[in-house]
Amino acid sequence: MSEAQRLALLDRQEPFAIVLGCSDSRVPAELIFDQGFGDLFVIRVAGNIVAPSQVGSVEFAAARFGTRLVVVMGHSQCGVVIATLEELMGKTTNQTHNLRSIVERVRPSVETVLSLSGSRDPEAVIRDAVRANVRASTNHLRHGSALLEWMIENDGLIVVGAEYSLETGRVDFFDGAPDPG
Repeated sequence: MSEAQRLALLDRQEPFAIVLGCSDSRVPAELIFDQGFGDLFVIRVAGNIVAPSQVGSVEFAAARFGTRLVVVMGHSQCGVVIATLEELMGKTTNQTHNLRSIVERVRPSVETVLSLSGSRDPEAVIRDAVRANVRASTNHLRHGSALLEWMIENDGLIVVGAEYSLETGRVDFFDGAPDPG
């Protein structure tokens, strides 16, 4: 970044998207989407969960900067989703109080996937659980904030869900994204 570009960002920012993504070191939104300084308002938390501070961060960016696109981006092989599945299957219970608070936010969507999984391939269960967790987060943002609900209904705010594939490097927009066809 040149000095002129850096100085231009001193007094204002106009990110075109808000990205709520996982804090996993393999999924930095700016690099995945090939964006630079000031382009994205990025919120990262393990498991791309939605808690009050994340809702407030989305509200802040949408209201303050006029950003009208929110992307909740999960990723393949998400450790928090896998930890939640392991706990539900009784494979681990030694989580700290703080980690448990994250797992508890992921639990409802993962429980549903697990209850429908039967004897399916464990990798398929993980894939479905990652997407279910993204859907839960997009749903929470769409319906868990009066401000965001108003902005969706009246001001053009769009909340979409996506999954980044560690295996392919591709992002699949699958929840709330406009149909390309």
